[in-house]
This record gives sequence, C-alpha cells and structure tokens, in this order.
Amino acid sequence: MLIVENARQYLDAFIQLNEQWIVRYFELEDADKQIAANPYQIVEQGGYIFTLLDNDEVRGVCALCNDGEGRFELAKMAVVPEFQGQGYGDRLIEHCLDKLRAIHASSVYLVSNTSLTPAITLYKKHQFITLSVGQHPFYKRGDIVMQRDLP
Repeated sequence: MLIVENARQYLDAFIQLNEQWIVRYFELEDADKQIAANPYQIVEQGGYIFTLLDNDEVRGVCALCNDGEGRFELAKMAVVPEFQGQGYGDRLIEHCLDKLRAIHASSVYLVSNTSLTPAITLYKKHQFITLSVGQHPFYKRGDIVMQRDLP
C-alpha cells in the first residue's frame, strides 16, 4: 500500500470517486462542481490531495484543504466501494494526521452527514469530536461538523 501526495495523474480518480459516493447518497453541489473543474486548486491554495494505491490501483482518496492559520479541512474522502471496510479509510486518515503534525497544523475539521454512520464511526475512532449538529451553512448535505486539535 502506498499513499501519494498531489499527483496530477490521479486527479480524475479523485473526482470520480467523490462524485460516485455523493450522487449515491445526495446530489452534487456547486462546491463539488467547482472542485471538479480544477481539483488541483486545493494544492494551489496550500492544501494536499492524497491517493491511496494498492497494487498500483487507486483504492481511496482524500484532501486537506488549507483554511489558513494552521487549520485544515479533511475533505473529499472516498474509498472504492468494493474495498470499503478493509482499513483504507483508516490509512488515509492516519496519513493526513501525520502530515498535519509534520507541518505543525493546529487543527483539522470535517463536514459530514449523520446518516453516513460508517464514516462518523471512523472519524470518532480517530478522535474527532462533534462541534455542531444541524444544517451546515455551506453544504446542503452537511449536518455535522467534527474537529480534532493537533498537538
């Protein structure tokens, strides 16, 4: 298993995996379409895009979006459906947390939906705590904000 950072050759997989899970449960929003039009903007704005490979095949993706002042958003996390529940999400989050510690980030947060029980369980496992529950002001599908402070 290998996680690569900011590799342009995997941007199509990054977008496809995210759109796949979003349309399965919700609908694409303007913010999703803006990222799909230029996913590398995440990197250009000081963030990171990670691609998890197993046997040279994409198994999962996620991003850390830079909000400034050491705060990042864990976003656009997706694992290929047939490989969910096999630890790929754990590996992605652990990698993100390692990266955030290495760059001395102060905190990481995420916006999710309480109906995505496996995802919420995963975030709690990695010590994210709930900041708020209720309709998110930016994402229609968002109804929970979770955060983890970093040492």
